[in-house]
Parts: sequence; structure tokens; C-alpha cells
Amino acid sequence: MLKGKTIAVVVPAYNEEKQIGMVIETMPSFVDRIVIVNDCSSDNTEKIVRKYIENDTQQAIHIVNVMGRIVETRYNEADIVVQNMNHEELSNYPPSEIINKQPDRDRIILINLLKNSGVGAAIARGYKWCKDQGVDCTAKMDGDGQMDPSELESICLPVVEDDIDYVKGNRLIHRSALLVIPKVRYLGNSVLSVLTKIASGYWHVSDTQTGYTAISKQALNSIRIHKVYRKYGYPNDLLVKLNIAFCTIREVEIKPVYKIGEKSKMKIINIMPKLSWLLFKSFFIRLWMKYLFRDFHPLFLLYHFSFLLGIISIPFGIRIIMRTLTHTYLSEGTILAFFFLFITALQSFLFAMWMDIQDNDRFYK
Repeated sequence: MLKGKTIAVVVPAYNEEKQIGMVIETMPSFVDRIVIVNDCSSDNTEKIVRKYIENDTQQAIHIVNVMGRIVETRYNEADIVVQNMNHEELSNYPPSEIINKQPDRDRIILINLLKNSGVGAAIARGYKWCKDQGVDCTAKMDGDGQMDPSELESICLPVVEDDIDYVKGNRLIHRSALLVIPKVRYLGNSVLSVLTKIASGYWHVSDTQTGYTAISKQALNSIRIHKVYRKYGYPNDLLVKLNIAFCTIREVEIKPVYKIGEKSKMKIINIMPKLSWLLFKSFFIRLWMKYLFRDFHPLFLLYHFSFLLGIISIPFGIRIIMRTLTHTYLSEGTILAFFFLFITALQSFLFAMWMDIQDNDRFYK
């Protein structure tokens, strides 16, 4: 426990036989549950974790399971609906099995996914287990040994002490970032971070791709975890869902760790097209869900007004380019129409963005 609050760490693992033992052994003592989600590894990852479970002598504290039935009254129909949803939503996750014979007593929990489903799906399944157990703070560390366990306390403390909903490690603000992080990854991370700022509404978050995070019990219950993107875009998609749910966020400086443990399986160049499309869709989902259905804001109209004018200006822009290239007559009306539409669209977009930043400042603590 940390400051009287229960702590769990979700560790997604896919073919991590060389590093998973180190991750388990270096886990801080205040961690009450180490939830390893084996994403159908083809190596000895499962076998190694099983040995650690068998040989673990540390007594795990009892965590209250919150999945019990609520006694029905005339006032709690909504609570019963939510509870039933929690019971039934497991079918929305990839098929899995909990290996532990006594998960209430074991500190190390092993969940096997029965088919390879992606890192996002593995993390979501681990989050589901922690949510059902009522864990106060659930951190996430990778199984490749590239996250410093000594920094875990600084990641969890804002959740435990300040009631922050979601905490992310930030490698980009560390003074060694430009020297340690590979240049391609640094550039790709920076581009995706800018796109994620726009899509998620968390405009002050700068290292969106780091997986060293902690999330509160309240935040886990405020989103549909099983709908989080199942591949490497899960941290970006999760930020969008948390913003729609009005969750607070904080970044904590952490060291960039490379050349230790396994080489990352993520190829930033390969995932950028899919992530860019995901963020494009997520932006509009956030606008409609947050600023129309849940809490109307004029920026919803301004954003869409700018898009409409921008689209209308495209034919005029194409006509200007084509007639300039062919040296044919170009009317003043076409030029004026294009610049009026384009400038008005740009002004509306920038003003909507400014309002978006101002509205979301309250969530960055």
C-alpha cells in the first residue's frame, strides 16, 4: 500500500521471457498486486511467471472485490444497471483465463489471453481485473524492462495524494531527452503528441506515447475500458476517452530508458498512418460527445463552421491554381471568394482551438 491506498501494476507481456523476471523482482514493495497479462506469448513467458507465483512468499493484502450484488431499492436502479454492466462486460474482452488458484492471496496475478490481441487489449484486461477488485491506483509498466521501477512512486503519488485521475510519465522534458531518445522516435513522438493534443483536448500533455502511467479507480469506472484501441494506439485513444469523461491529468518527469532489456517492438513509422486516422476520428468523437451531448459549448459550432468554410473554399483554390498554371483569365470574384472563405475558416478554427484550450485547462492539475 502507498499512503493507505491499494496499488496494482498491470504488466502486458508478449514474448518477454528474458525480461519479465527482472520486472517482477524489481517491483517496489508497496505494490499490492502485480497483474501480468500474457498476450498469448509463444516463448516461456507464462512458464517463468508461474514459477514466480509458486515461489512468491510475500503475503498479499486482501483487496475488497466490488463485484458483489447491490440490494435493490426504489432509488438505486442506476447503480444496479452499472453493476450489471460490470458483470456482463467481460464478454467484450478477448477470451482469457486467470491462472492463479488463489488470486485473493497471491501478489502476482497471471492472466492469459487465449489469442494474441495487442498491447491495448492486454492492458484493458488488466485494468478490468483491477477495477473489479476495487484497487485505488492502477499503474502500468511494460514487460520489457525499459521503465525504472524507482520512479513508480512518483507516478502513483498524484493519484494517491491529490486525487488526480490519470498520471503520465514524461520523457521529453528530461534534460537528456535529445541525447538518449533515438532521433526518429523523438520526431515521431513529437508529431503524434501534437496530433493527440488536438484530438484529446489535453493540450498541455507532451509525451503521449509513454506507457508509464497510473490511473485512479474513479477514472477506470468512468470509461468503457473494453473499447480502448487494442493496438499501440491505446494511450492516445485512452486520453480521448478520459477527456470526454472530464478526468484530470498530470505529467511527471521520468528518465528516457533505452538500450536496457528488450528492444521495443513498436515501429513508430509503421504505426503513424493508423494512429493519425484514429486521432482524426477521435477528434470528432470528442467534439460531439463532450461539447454537444454532455456539455454544450460554442466551440462545437466554431470548429464545424471552420470545416464547412474550408471545404467550400477548396474548389475556388483549385480554380485559382489551374488558371494560374494555364495562364487563363482569373476573375477577381474567384480570388476574393477564396481568400474570404479561407481566412474566415482559419480564424474560426483558431478561435475554436483557443476556446478548447481554455476549457480544458481545468483538467490539467
